[in-house]
Amino acid sequence: MRTFTTTTASPLGPIQLAGSEQYLTGVWFAQRRHAPDTTGWESTRTPFERALLQLEAYFAGELREFVLDLAQEGTPFQRQVWEELATVPYGSTISYAELAARIGRPGAARAVGAANGRNQLSIIIPCHRVIGHDGRLVDYGGGLARKQALLELEGAR
Repeated sequence: MRTFTTTTASPLGPIQLAGSEQYLTGVWFAQRRHAPDTTGWESTRTPFERALLQLEAYFAGELREFVLDLAQEGTPFQRQVWEELATVPYGSTISYAELAARIGRPGAARAVGAANGRNQLSIIIPCHRVIGHDGRLVDYGGGLARKQALLELEGAR
């Protein structure tokens, strides 16, 4: 399978997208932990036009829910976390402990945090909406300033 990539500007810095002709597989800030090695990927905007339009509308405050064909590889546990994470509504936050309880794994907040950190579909699968149990902003692959800005954009802060 051919993998494509492109980079686009956003109010919070460059965002890189990755995917195939059919699925979006990655969205992350260019300066992010756990970003994949893109060596050998073909650079083109063509497969990402829909995602780029939706990201632009999101940052303009005009889009609250993404409608895209997604595919993300991960362990069964990671996929379970990401599926539940996708249900956290725009403008809302949830703690790692709450997310762990929702997937039937109370006490697994740290493991949920690790899975959250491996989410390759940042913004689309809203890992920025997960906060500490005491309401503090904790850990975000794109940096806490970006997490704060995304939550403010959504009216969650």
